[in-house]
Amino acid sequence: MLRSLYSGISGLRSHQTMLDVTGNNIANVNTTGFKASSVQFQDTLSQMTQGAGGPQAQAGGTNPAQVGLGVQVAGISTNFTQGSSQATGKATDMMISGDGFFVTTKGGEQLYTRAGAFELDSTGRLVSPDGAILQGWMAANGQIPVGGPVGPIDLSPEAISEAKATTEAEVSGNLPSEAAVNDRLVRDVEIYTADGTRSTLSLTFQRTAAGWDVKHTNSANTEVTIGQLEFTDGKMTLPTAPVAPFDADGIDIDISALTGYAGMTTVGFESQDGRAAGALESFTMANDGTLMGSFSNGQQAVVGRIALANFTNPGGLEKAGSSSYRATANSGQVELGTAGTGGLGTLAGGSLEMSNVDLSQEFTNLIVAQRGFQANARIITTSDEVLQELTNLKR
Repeated sequence: MLRSLYSGISGLRSHQTMLDVTGNNIANVNTTGFKASSVQFQDTLSQMTQGAGGPQAQAGGTNPAQVGLGVQVAGISTNFTQGSSQATGKATDMMISGDGFFVTTKGGEQLYTRAGAFELDSTGRLVSPDGAILQGWMAANGQIPVGGPVGPIDLSPEAISEAKATTEAEVSGNLPSEAAVNDRLVRDVEIYTADGTRSTLSLTFQRTAAGWDVKHTNSANTEVTIGQLEFTDGKMTLPTAPVAPFDADGIDIDISALTGYAGMTTVGFESQDGRAAGALESFTMANDGTLMGSFSNGQQAVVGRIALANFTNPGGLEKAGSSSYRATANSGQVELGTAGTGGLGTLAGGSLEMSNVDLSQEFTNLIVAQRGFQANARIITTSDEVLQELTNLKR
């Protein structure tokens, strides 16, 4: 048979692969985080019809004569260039700006993806649309164990901010200097025990001839004087500086900001450092993937950090479906880290990375593949006509 017949067949197969790859790229033009692929061709083995000859004294050298046997697909490479940003405003949507991959697990297998369209499942874990669980580091006592093993990012509403016992309170404002002796001003503030139990701390300011007595009703329901205040020209002179806090059943009351001018009664509790336990209500994400939770008790605290992965050769990753990849022998070992460090890109919340498919390029490739397919089909037709002429020699 003619060699050109099989060369044409190899061309049809190769250009059909190019059509398949191009069609897949176009089909995924709106797939979040999709990376386009391209086909590289190479020639196959060539048949030697005449070897090379070295130059002689009376004759020059001759070049080898070879007949090629067709084309084959050398490889299909993935283009990992950055896709455009699409703002969604959704807190669980995330985009990597730069290099890196989100780390997920599904069925016990660790996978990697650029698609950041995550949702909360019924247990509070961040998961991809196909159920893969986003991985990272959860905070313990406000600290993130970066470098340790990764685990699911859990933003369950059952996550709590621990209660804190009140140990300090601050009183500020002005005590009126024109108040009559024995006038009383009562000020209350809510305080908390270590288990979050709420109670009321009450201070009474009673006018004396010299200044003010500060009184507190203790746990035995007895009113006791915990300190005296005196002012000169509106400024505190007793206690003398530095002003030590007053003790109300083990709670330090800071009264250093009080003044004693006439015409104003603004004394009151400025703050106290205790709190009840609180449930997680919402979260925001920083550029390094740190998740800051807002709790029902008004506290904000770090709840976790999203892990990113990188590879020496991202082109060596194997597509695993659902916009995910798995590591291979040629991708190199996975390197986990925090966004914005070690060559990893930064994270943006409320945005998604769009597909990096260039439609103008893909339609051009479609035309090139179609014409290549047609040309190779013509080779087969021409070879068939030659064979027809050959069989017609004997009639």
